[in-house]
Amino acid sequence: MLEIGTKAPAFELPDQNGEIHTLEEYKGKKVVLYFYPKDNTAGCTKQACGFGDLYPHFQEKGAVVIGISKDSVASHKKFEEKYGLPFTLLSDTELSAIQAYDVWKEKNMYGKKTMGVVRTTYLIDEEGVIEKAFGKVKAVDNPKQMLDLL
Repeated sequence: MLEIGTKAPAFELPDQNGEIHTLEEYKGKKVVLYFYPKDNTAGCTKQACGFGDLYPHFQEKGAVVIGISKDSVASHKKFEEKYGLPFTLLSDTELSAIQAYDVWKEKNMYGKKTMGVVRTTYLIDEEGVIEKAFGKVKAVDNPKQMLDLL
């Protein structure tokens, strides 16, 4: 996990509509940047829907929510449409942001070691500096946890 008080790594990734986004374009707003393993899995769906349900409250507080996984743009589009997600989902198939934010880790699933995204959420301030960092977050609790921080 990256240290609090350090500059958040820049990224340039396509969203669920294929449009490119950079961290720089969110300057002046707080950014809740969350990394998740996979679209349409139980935990990831709960987390995304939680952020979706609370999204108007994030907007009221001048914050944006961005989800990043290694899923494709097409996968993100289906995920967004299926659950009516009102926020940006970025596709990082090359793992550039995932590795820059130090969330690509060895995982142990049923005794089998694999590499994957560890569910992690960063709060980035208006100047692009990491304000808070949470590793191994609980998918269901994370959206409210982040809203309470704002």
